[in-house]
Amino acid sequence: MSEAEQTNALCFVDTNIWLYGFIDSQDSLKHETAKRIIQDNDLVISTQVINEVCVNLLRKVNFSEPEIETLITAFYANYSVIDFSQEILSNASRVRQSYSLSYWDSLIVTTALSAGCEILYSEDMHDGLQVSNTLTIKNPFKP
Repeated sequence: MSEAEQTNALCFVDTNIWLYGFIDSQDSLKHETAKRIIQDNDLVISTQVINEVCVNLLRKVNFSEPEIETLITAFYANYSVIDFSQEILSNASRVRQSYSLSYWDSLIVTTALSAGCEILYSEDMHDGLQVSNTLTIKNPFKP
């Protein structure tokens, strides 16, 4: 898939990408790459990722509760938010078995699949892995 096609594809963004985008860390390249992904794509996020982002922002950068509330409102206003269903939870079990993913990663992958995403941006999963011939996991920081 070309870079132009990726920009137009429906994408799911994992927790670590959001955190790099929100936290101006020592790694400015990751920060800028994550910000570009967050701004330039039609994005899907899950309630799991929202929870993980919020708890990390509270712990790591001392976000206030009003800042967390504002962020949650922005997630729901600007992105497609997917909650777990029985189907997603059941399919995650099959994905875990087929692709040897962790429990939490399989939930993210299955949620992305259920939303019709073509790309899942994650630093933590298997870069280049194709799941169900429709979803490609991409580490945006890998050269």
